[in-house]
Amino acid sequence: MQTALDRYFKISERGSSLPREIRGGFATFFAMAYIIVLNPIILGSAKDMYGHHLDNGQLVTATAVTAAFTTLLMGVIGNVPIALAAGLGVNSVVALQLAPRMTWPDAMGMVVLAGLVVMLLVATGLRERVMNAVPYGLRKAISIGIGLFIMLIGLVDSGFISRIPDAAQTTVPLQLGNDGHLNGWPVLIFILGVLLTLGLIVRKVSGAILISIVTMTVLAVIVNAVATIPSWGLTTPKWPGNPVATPDFGLIGKFSLFGGFDKVGVLTGVLFVFTVLLSCFFDAMGTIMGISDEAKLTDGEGNMPGINKVLFVDGIAVAAGGASSSSATTCFVESTAGVGEGARTGFANVVTGALFAVALFLTPIATMVPSQAATPALLAVGFLILAGSVKEIDWADYTIAIPAFITMVMMPFTYSITNGIGMGFITFVVLRLVAGRGREVPVPMYVVAAVFGFYYLMPALGLT
Repeated sequence: MQTALDRYFKISERGSSLPREIRGGFATFFAMAYIIVLNPIILGSAKDMYGHHLDNGQLVTATAVTAAFTTLLMGVIGNVPIALAAGLGVNSVVALQLAPRMTWPDAMGMVVLAGLVVMLLVATGLRERVMNAVPYGLRKAISIGIGLFIMLIGLVDSGFISRIPDAAQTTVPLQLGNDGHLNGWPVLIFILGVLLTLGLIVRKVSGAILISIVTMTVLAVIVNAVATIPSWGLTTPKWPGNPVATPDFGLIGKFSLFGGFDKVGVLTGVLFVFTVLLSCFFDAMGTIMGISDEAKLTDGEGNMPGINKVLFVDGIAVAAGGASSSSATTCFVESTAGVGEGARTGFANVVTGALFAVALFLTPIATMVPSQAATPALLAVGFLILAGSVKEIDWADYTIAIPAFITMVMMPFTYSITNGIGMGFITFVVLRLVAGRGREVPVPMYVVAAVFGFYYLMPALGLT
């Protein structure tokens, strides 16, 4: 007999179960909990035009509370296992492009404006129209690109590969480990975590990803206690002296909706809002497409029923991020960790959101999971996405195959979902025109390709 909870979230209908949803919620949280540490570092290191910094403790609270609220909202309203938090990339835009030319409240006000525009696009149906216009092969390419992207994120965050400090002296931009070799306990923890995760997946063990994360965290805590480790990265795996921290809500509501236009002028202000909007719009679009496809939430044509609710919550999340001064909040690709664990409904989001809420008071515990223990999940899920999607692309049709290839490789190579989508869309439109098949291109694809073309030309036109 179905419970009210089961009926509301359609847990049984989607072939899931309450334990799988709970495991998925935990796995997603641990895979993205690093944002509680990383977002304050990125925003807190920048200054506004008057030399003011944002308080680190207040940023931790703002990041956690916004992630909790928006993730819960997506779960309850959107009923999808897609968690949200401060977006990487757009927070750098806010910190390095907006803030230095205005005050922090002004910069956050522009993020709120971008979120309001996103909601307007959803309300008018334009955002859904754009997503539905994307050809099936390109949708699969977006999923694959995300798979490659999160694999690269996992490899970099774990320290398995790193950027060569002085890349100008060599043609090789990346290297194995920190010096061309795999050294130290942290990297070993990651390697063991990858082998454990993949081994459990091959054995079809329920809870494989979560078991691996917990096991490797315990091992990392033990290693850190008995060995001298120079650095684990952002998170050191050790039990905190005082696991409870009092949240500081001082940044919530500190934004000025139109103050930035007084500082930089109307044209520059509009371009700033456009830059934030474009990044949020297509990052979220790619993530939603990739995760919904992996979670088997799409129909035969690759469309997701009820997607307008998901898109509207995403718009609310962008605005909420600005209103809390934690930067634009967006859908997190690390949600694939929960999907890989079996999550198929919004109840997994309820779990993840609740954990972010608990993290408000237990931040020291929430941030003790080192990236070396969490990132093997991204590697494993990246493989699963590739394995399930690459065969769905029509490789014989070059007008689809080439844009698909561009889309999937440009995401990891430019470290941006938005860039992968933009370059893929432009290539698709151009090749269809060259092949004399311009009438087969949906009108929204022409519009989006033109918008991306303008976006990439903005620096050359002196508009950034």
